[in-house]
Amino acid sequence: MRILRLLGRKLIETGTLRVIDARGHAVTFGTGSAPSVTLRIHDAATGLKLVLNPQLALGEGYMNGRITVEGATIYDVLDLVLSNSKWGLPGGVLAKIANAVRVQGRRLWQFNPAPRSRLNVAHHYDLSDQLYGLFLDEDRQYSCAYFASPGDTLETAQARKKRHVAAKLLLEPGHRILDIGSGWGGLGLYLASLGDHDVTGLTLSEEQHRVSTERARAAGVANRVRFALRDYRAETGRFDRIVSVGMFEHVGVNHYDAYFQKIADLLTDDGVGLVHTIGRADGPGATNAFIQKYIFPGGYSPALSEILPAVQRAGLYVTDVEVLRLHYAETLRHWRARFNAHRDAIRQLYDDRFCRMWEFYLAGSEATFRYGGHVVFQIQVAKAIDAVPLTRDYIEAFESRNPIPQAVAPPTQIAAE
Repeated sequence: MRILRLLGRKLIETGTLRVIDARGHAVTFGTGSAPSVTLRIHDAATGLKLVLNPQLALGEGYMNGRITVEGATIYDVLDLVLSNSKWGLPGGVLAKIANAVRVQGRRLWQFNPAPRSRLNVAHHYDLSDQLYGLFLDEDRQYSCAYFASPGDTLETAQARKKRHVAAKLLLEPGHRILDIGSGWGGLGLYLASLGDHDVTGLTLSEEQHRVSTERARAAGVANRVRFALRDYRAETGRFDRIVSVGMFEHVGVNHYDAYFQKIADLLTDDGVGLVHTIGRADGPGATNAFIQKYIFPGGYSPALSEILPAVQRAGLYVTDVEVLRLHYAETLRHWRARFNAHRDAIRQLYDDRFCRMWEFYLAGSEATFRYGGHVVFQIQVAKAIDAVPLTRDYIEAFESRNPIPQAVAPPTQIAAE
């Protein structure tokens, strides 16, 4: 029990966390007031790991059934701990040392040449297609939604996100559009529906490529909307508009210069690009150890200070930056609720361990976006200083002219057929 006290006396300053070790001894952190949650550790080795590297050990312990939560959920635990962290790392000195080591080694863990990038993508995105259909919206948007009001459904908020992205692209008839990290095709199909646009989507996921290609065929637009199983670094040609939503997190800090230089090379002289990415408001850091090992190998959420120098070195103008705060927390709240509602079906696809792993991933991500300094950046870039209007009025004007879109040939319908 003494070793658990190394987690830090000030781990909880508001609320109460009670930890029971394998011998049944309890230690309490906090004030004794609500909210109050209890963790039970079922073996001594897990208790030691929790002190040495809580980022990894808490998730692993919960996933493997070595740590259980009593009278609450794992989200309640993470909400309590992270709401007390004030952007800092929960845990004591040993935990901070472990994170410092991860920061120093991040270039190695984020070294993502094309073959490794494909393996990283397959690890997460080539899971059962049924899994994503059980917790995402109808259009299979697996990135931050855009909530205009608390009453927005997930479907409405994701549709708003697509419209908001389209507004910033300033589309004109006949534009050639490149979608880097095109997912299940929903954004590319929506952009094509706005006019006589030619869309090329890139993905490294075989499942996403299969579904998005079939969606384009089902929508009758395969002649001008195509999806390729190709790394962005291998793309050629010129494009009037380039968009990338939820993909930059997989690039890795070693490759930021190559990424933005490729965008510069592919953009026409009057072209416009938009990068939508998770980011850190608290400055450069390292990927959470559990997320790195089990969920997104090679992934990283960058600080704005890490992104903009690479944009500058590529010779691109930053024409607009918008910071979406708490939108992803709300998105994850919806995903987590849907995941838990379909837990029995997901257990049939995988097992209880997988369910606990993903529950921890979704819960931890939501709490991180609420309290841990994570946000979403939408960074608009251009080659020419006058490629974008001088004021942002055009965004609201576009959104007022265009209704919230419906999904084009939804994956769920295709699967049913």
